[in-house]
Amino acid sequence: MSARTTGEYVAGSLIGGTGYRAFVPAPLPPDPPLSFEAELLAALEAANQALGRLDGIALMLPDRDLFLYQYVRKEAVLSSQIEGTQSTLSDLLLFELDEVPGVPFDDVTEVSNYVAALDHGLVRMREGFPLSLRLIRDMHGILMRSGRGMHKSPGEFRRTQNWIGGRTPAVAAFVPPPPDRLNDCLGALEKFLHVPAGEVSPLVKAALVHVQFETIHPFNDGNGRIGRLLIALMLCHDGVLREPSLYLSLYFKLNRARYYELLDAVRRRGDWEGWLRFFVVGVHETAQGAVNSVQRILACFERDRRGLAAHGRRSGNLLQVYEQFVRRPLRSVPALQRDLKLAAPTIRSAIARLTELGVLAEVTGQQRNRVWVYRDYYEILNEGAQPI
Repeated sequence: MSARTTGEYVAGSLIGGTGYRAFVPAPLPPDPPLSFEAELLAALEAANQALGRLDGIALMLPDRDLFLYQYVRKEAVLSSQIEGTQSTLSDLLLFELDEVPGVPFDDVTEVSNYVAALDHGLVRMREGFPLSLRLIRDMHGILMRSGRGMHKSPGEFRRTQNWIGGRTPAVAAFVPPPPDRLNDCLGALEKFLHVPAGEVSPLVKAALVHVQFETIHPFNDGNGRIGRLLIALMLCHDGVLREPSLYLSLYFKLNRARYYELLDAVRRRGDWEGWLRFFVVGVHETAQGAVNSVQRILACFERDRRGLAAHGRRSGNLLQVYEQFVRRPLRSVPALQRDLKLAAPTIRSAIARLTELGVLAEVTGQQRNRVWVYRDYYEILNEGAQPI
């Protein structure tokens, strides 16, 4: 790899005269250009093929929206866990059922806001709105609208110096660009966002933008979550995926030390290739894992529907209740009553039978306000989503 300048350090000072250095990244694409050696090209091709399989299997699902409903929520939980929340997937689903989750309210609110921010971005893009700084600010405003981030300028780029690690920028692990350089950095990033897919591989583009966004760190809080969210949005925007079915938060969570090491290597010595290898291997593994999860979920549904259909006259009510757990794997009797034209005793009887059969399990251990989970389905969804 040729020597590569990835940016410049500029001096700053704290009140009292203590100095620090802030890093201002050079605009994308990297200069000199990326070096695509055989190993990297092979990894990139494998990742693109895995994305193709993931996009294809998503089309085979009988109801893509239902799968994405759960998958997006798992990503929201994982991405928020990286930032320190203790929410689990069950906490989020309980919160959405108006039940009390088992973690602080602010934790689960942050996760719920992540879901809303991603949904907003997808809806706006499908309406023809460009993937732009304006859209990124709008999503950030939704992400930080409540919970611990609500007082950290939701939807606004920062006007003060921030830093990562340490009590002050003088001893920080990394100091992003100062506020007076932010507009130039963001303008260059937006210009690269609009580079046509034919000029740069969408996967490479997403990898580069993720690092650049995290380096610029344009918000007072929420940069990590928005930066991870952008990966899925870019792949949809550039036509690689029809649906936002690829999320790398689990891969980043399992490889946190390496992730931060490689971001630093880009900034310090321009090792974009090292980062790109890590990124495309993660895409390949994540896409393969998602395909495997979909296949296992479909097999689970087929097995249980076939078993329930064998119950003769009772199968009608059993299947009606069961299908609601397919839609959302955690349910309560009041929630089921809202969605089904069945009396509460009929619903309770069906739940009791589904529990006897091992399809459902009660999760609260209480006699009142009980909640049941579709056990096997939830276990597949929840793999890797336990708090760090």
